[in-house]
Amino acid sequence: MPALFDRLYLLCIWVSGLAIVVMSLIIPWGVFTRYVLGTGSSWPEPVAVLLMVTFTFLGAAASYRAGAHIAVGMLTDRLPAPLQKACAALVHLCMVGICVFVMVWGSKLVLGTMGQTLGDLPWMAVGWTYLPLPLGSFMTLLFVLELLIWGPAHQRAVVTFDHEGPASVEAV
Repeated sequence: MPALFDRLYLLCIWVSGLAIVVMSLIIPWGVFTRYVLGTGSSWPEPVAVLLMVTFTFLGAAASYRAGAHIAVGMLTDRLPAPLQKACAALVHLCMVGICVFVMVWGSKLVLGTMGQTLGDLPWMAVGWTYLPLPLGSFMTLLFVLELLIWGPAHQRAVVTFDHEGPASVEAV
């Protein structure tokens, strides 16, 4: 089962990375058309915002799994070990609550705005722009549950894949 989470993690990283690359190409195009050609394109800004939301929410899920998220431990690092574990458990339970909240209300936002279109992209429903919220929260929830069940992924063995499945396992 952890191998499935490895694949989901890689998916989050690739989608986030691709979103950043595409956004890095779109923004200069918008600047070029506005200031060099004198006829600004209307689509680069809303597409760049959609890509930014995508890499933010999926990237946050990936960073949570990797243990690379922001964690202020100034107070908890000074607590005795049992209290540190209790605080960590509380944090994970809060993360479950936040993920469920954003999944539920983000899904309602997506469904509630599917009948509206973007002014600059009349072919795109507004709901699609909000879709990264519940998706990213769902991925984060999966990674939180993985952490609670199997422990931190960044402290387990790393499984690499080739086209036929798992290729090698390395201890971290």
